[in-house]
Order: sequence, then C-alpha cells, then structure tokens
Amino acid sequence: MHYELCIMHYNTFVFDLDGTLLDTLQDLANSVNYALQQHGMPQHSIDDIRRFVGNGVRLLMERAVPDGAANAEFEECFADFRQHYMMHSLDTTRPYDGITEVLHELKARGCQLAVVSNKMMAATQELIRHFFPEIEVAIGEHEAEGIRKKPAPDTVFEALRQLNTDPSKLNTDPSAVYVGDSDVDLLTARNSGLPCISVLWGFRDREFLLQHGATTLINRPEELLEF
Repeated sequence: MHYELCIMHYNTFVFDLDGTLLDTLQDLANSVNYALQQHGMPQHSIDDIRRFVGNGVRLLMERAVPDGAANAEFEECFADFRQHYMMHSLDTTRPYDGITEVLHELKARGCQLAVVSNKMMAATQELIRHFFPEIEVAIGEHEAEGIRKKPAPDTVFEALRQLNTDPSKLNTDPSAVYVGDSDVDLLTARNSGLPCISVLWGFRDREFLLQHGATTLINRPEELLEF
C-alpha cells in the first residue's frame, strides 16, 4: 500500500537540510561562537542559534554579530565562521533518528530525492555525500547569477530541473512535495507551487509552524512513507 501511495501521489521529495534531515545545530553554534570569540564579541546560547538559523549563514551571522552587517568587523567575522564551519561541519552533526531508513525506503520505491538549502553550496554537498549518498541532487547557496536563495523558488526549480522534472507542470501533475521544518520552508514551497510537509523534530515547534501557515505536520520521519 505504501508503494502505491508513493508512486501515485508523490514520487519526488525535495528536502530542506538543517532541521529536517540533519541536526546541525551544535556545529553551527560552535562555529558561530568561535568566530565571535576571535573578535572579542559576546557568544550565544544554543537556543539563540536555534532562533537565528533558517535564512542562510550570512543572515545567521548578521543576527549573531552585534550591530549585524553594520559592524566594522562583520566581514572578517563571517569569513572566520565560514572557514571554521567547513572544517568542523561533521563534528557533531547527525541524521535525525529514522531519516536514513526512510530515505532508503523512498529510494527503493523509485522516488526521486533532492535537497535544497540556504547553507553554503560546498558544505551542503559535502554533508549529502557523507550522510545521504542516495540523494541525487543537493543544492546550497547558489553562486550563479540570478539564482536567489530560499524562500525564492529558484533553487527548488533548479533541483527539479536536474531531476528532469518540469516545474511548469507541477500544477497539473502534483507529483513533487517539499519537506521542511521552518517558516522559510513553508514560503519556499508556496513560492514553488509545491505542497509542504512540515516536520516537528527540527528547529521550530508546532505552534510556530501553524502560525506560519503549516497544514500538514508530521512527528516522525516514517510518516513520510504514508504520502
């Protein structure tokens, strides 16, 4: 029955990364606080970092650095963060319980899998290669001119293109679904014309997601197999 649901309903799953597939919060916090410490700036708690993430690493650092991008040391601090994170992105990061098994099952059913993230492209692709080799397409912060980060639909459309799925046909052939954990993901799905499954094991809670328009929420990764 699950096989028929997957093939007849959604056969393409586009995932967010941080807070959806991977618990990256501690490594992000460590790199943020390392960079802040290098510049004599106050550090942040893990709960602070949880609130800051979701809109890409530059905005993460703008929220973490006093006075944000207006701080005279911001660019150097941001560069220190990027360098540290590229070296330490695998220190404590792990898939959420059950994610690996669900991805294997979706793949076995013939589903296409992609990741789109506002994380740096190199870090996104390194993490996918390390943890989820079954995912065909992984797109992070894109350096190509004209491709905007989430919540713009550009990276989703690029992922679908690489999966040989025509985004213009999604309204008449709703075979793809977006899976994420945040308000940014809800907007990204909406802007892409995709339905959104919001997960409750990530960086945002049920009340927050409902306030931002979530309509389909799941508590455990294995619930994805019902779609």
